[in-house]
Amino acid sequence: MLSLGCARNLVDAEVILGYLKEAGFTVSFEIAQADVAIVNTCCFIREAEEESIDVILKLCRLKEEGKITRIIVCGCLAQRYKRELLNELKEVDAFVGVGGIDKIAAVVKQLLNGRRSLGVFGRPEFLYTHRSPRIFFTPGHFAYVKISEGCNHRCSYCIIPTLRGKYRSRPMDSILKEGEALLNKRLVSEINLIGQDTTMYGQDLYAQNRIAELLAKLAGKAKARWVRLLYAHPKHFSQKLMSVIRDEPSICKYIDLPIQHINDKILEKMNRRTSRKEILSLIERARKEIPEIAIRTTLIVGFPGETDKQFRELLDFIRDAKFERLGLFKYSRQADTLAYDFGRQVPEKIKQSRYDEALSLQQDISTKINQGFLGRELRVLIDEQDTQDKGLFLGRSEADAPEVDGCVYVHSKKRLKTGDFVQVKIIDTLEYDLVGEAL
Repeated sequence: MLSLGCARNLVDAEVILGYLKEAGFTVSFEIAQADVAIVNTCCFIREAEEESIDVILKLCRLKEEGKITRIIVCGCLAQRYKRELLNELKEVDAFVGVGGIDKIAAVVKQLLNGRRSLGVFGRPEFLYTHRSPRIFFTPGHFAYVKISEGCNHRCSYCIIPTLRGKYRSRPMDSILKEGEALLNKRLVSEINLIGQDTTMYGQDLYAQNRIAELLAKLAGKAKARWVRLLYAHPKHFSQKLMSVIRDEPSICKYIDLPIQHINDKILEKMNRRTSRKEILSLIERARKEIPEIAIRTTLIVGFPGETDKQFRELLDFIRDAKFERLGLFKYSRQADTLAYDFGRQVPEKIKQSRYDEALSLQQDISTKINQGFLGRELRVLIDEQDTQDKGLFLGRSEADAPEVDGCVYVHSKKRLKTGDFVQVKIIDTLEYDLVGEAL
């Protein structure tokens, strides 16, 4: 099986594999060893959609060569295009949308019994629980826990609410039981909480925001291990949540705060439901209350109608905010979104120029921030050993989420185990990464 896209998609893929194993199928992560190839797709932006199509076409070629016998396409691309894919990709045996995850085993059985051209879509209402079977793609020392599905925001550039449905929180008890199992049975060192909007957690189930309570309860179970909150929409970021992150030792002093822009007119056109003033206030409060905080954000350049002056405002904001981590995107025009029909679409050449300028600025900021760690000691979670240098290990600090942020290169005379926490003295810095010696 192959999984494309974000960590939320990865959890779906893990549950898909769990259902297949539960049904008696042998699971392989190597396509060459499989009879049935499954790809879990993404179509959040145009590049992700193109990657998904490329992978599907490669699988089709493998099928033509007789190296695999069946192809199943799952996930967002299948949910979005449904019948079009059934008509255009005849080599694919089945398409399963995000609402059909729990039906995957039945689909495979039907294919092996001779059925073809299956389409299982349904309403996007599936929400896994702590009882759902799951086979992890992630290494044994960290895991993702999806606390919700769907989104109510309807940002004008985003297709996700159409594909994933309305916001649905998992019951807190289910999340806590999953967390306990990960900590006590799988023995993970880090739990990463994810969702389309984690700070809205509980609003639909309990008529109030309960993410702070959930975090505090998980932190109590984690003890000396890490709990990290990702995808925290600024609109719902409460003072109570800030206090829990500040006061609980097990919660990473790290805020993943997708802002997308700082200009009020652009934010309004994006339908972000927040403002420049609110964003600046939240960042200032986080820096003041949690001095060691690392703030990660994502920003979009080239949104329809973005003027040079508005882009300069964004650059000034990046320069002043000095984000420890920044994900930068060029606006991707997506059909079936409000922004698709907006006038004054920014030419690709200008989008690329703005992207390059913002990226260069952030590289300088990141370099200077990292230089401030020279000589300091950090607690580092070991992810893996270097394949070439047996005395070199790759790890992450509290300020580095898996797969999206930087790393800490750790030199050690003794062997370090994956999943161990190690005190490291920083001896060198790179643009996005740190270099240190294990103490």
